Amino acid sequence: MTNQVNYDKIEKTAAIKKTVGKTVIYAFLVLWGLIVLFPFYWMLLTSVKDYAAYNAEYIPQFFTLSPTLQNYIDAFTAVPLADYFLNTLIFTVATTAVMLVVIVPAAFAFSRLEFRGKNLLFTLFLSLMMIPNELVVITNFVTITNLDLRNTFTGLILPSVTSVFYIYLLKENFAGIPNELYYAAKVDGTSDLKYLLKVMLPICRPTVITITVLKVIECWNSYVWPRLITDDEAYFLVSNGIQEIRENGFGRENIPAMMAAVVVISVPLVVLFLIFRKKIMEGVARGGTKG
Repeated sequence: MTNQVNYDKIEKTAAIKKTVGKTVIYAFLVLWGLIVLFPFYWMLLTSVKDYAAYNAEYIPQFFTLSPTLQNYIDAFTAVPLADYFLNTLIFTVATTAVMLVVIVPAAFAFSRLEFRGKNLLFTLFLSLMMIPNELVVITNFVTITNLDLRNTFTGLILPSVTSVFYIYLLKENFAGIPNELYYAAKVDGTSDLKYLLKVMLPICRPTVITITVLKVIECWNSYVWPRLITDDEAYFLVSNGIQEIRENGFGRENIPAMMAAVVVISVPLVVLFLIFRKKIMEGVARGGTKG
């Protein structure tokens, strides 16, 4: 009987420790979540504050009783924000589409086809990841300038149509598909292209979606390259258009209007992530395990 009582006490103590541990962890996660989300809340809050009321705040207010949408109206009327959106959409869709056309066959070739020097070539590909981005930007800038492609969508798109990392990620996923499927398809007379489109891509769809979403985010947030290669407002993207808005649009003082423009620019990426979040997590998990 005594042993049973001692066992119950030990079990109860372990349960209490487990509950306390979970409580501490969840409390920390909630606190960390509030810290991470606070800048977004502050951005959204500031965007609905009246310009005069914002300037009259000696102490920042964490809420407002008189929200206004005038800042959002100004974001589309005072500056050509809609044009920046259209330019960014064209740049993002075209770059992502061309990149997929480039990296998917490359990943297939490295994972399935046998040719002389394949391993050496793939090693050289991976070594390109060691080159600092600054050096690549300089080389691309000189090349695009010499080709007279500045202030063109071609000049914006060309340097971003491939990615060694995405080729590597997709290649590892393709390599995880059993070779027996490929050999069986070849016996049936299936071409490599048909096998890629009908078998490999559907199996690796989460990874392809993840790569696509990451590339869209990368293009949407692209700042340095568009800033270097374009000085014509007709080709500005939303990222470097923000600087133009700040300098020649609302001015440095109209922070609420600036925040409204930033909110409008951020919404598409947030919606995109919310729609594909499960596929992104699944694709990342597949990328971390082979087979």
